[in-house]
Amino acid sequence: MNETPRRKPNRLRNYDYSQNGAYFITICTKNRKNLFGEINVGANCVRQKLSNIGKIINTEIVKLSNTYNEVIIDFYVVMPNHIHMIIVIQRDQRTQFAPTISRIIKQFKGAVTKQLGFSVWQKSFHDHIIRNINSYVRIAEYIDNNPFYWTYDCYHENNITRTNKNILEGVNQY
Repeated sequence: MNETPRRKPNRLRNYDYSQNGAYFITICTKNRKNLFGEINVGANCVRQKLSNIGKIINTEIVKLSNTYNEVIIDFYVVMPNHIHMIIVIQRDQRTQFAPTISRIIKQFKGAVTKQLGFSVWQKSFHDHIIRNINSYVRIAEYIDNNPFYWTYDCYHENNITRTNKNILEGVNQY
């Protein structure tokens, strides 16, 4: 019998993702398709225009802090085919229902999907546990400056491999 390949775990083993801390999150679109808007970089300015999908995503990110009392979205940016955010979990005492980062992202993705009637999301998400203030500042600056460097971004269509670009061209426009 052929053994199916095992998927590498996405999360840090034995880490409690509901504990107080700051988490850098990146969520991509399916096939890295530009669905959230566009960015035009000029000489000294950046113009970011969100699509209708991007506006829904922006609204749902803002709602996350209201959905969970212990959750703060400190920094975020909606890029054409991905989003970055720093999620801070900060609670005085442990409650019986302590949301994990995975639950928060699942809630967020589900709310967007429900409004759209279809999913725009790549499976799972990327996370990084922010362990000190220097890392936090560096990541916050990266998020803040991400639109300025869009054409150099690894998620930009010009920087995607030829194979992935062929896949993107074959996907219908939403």
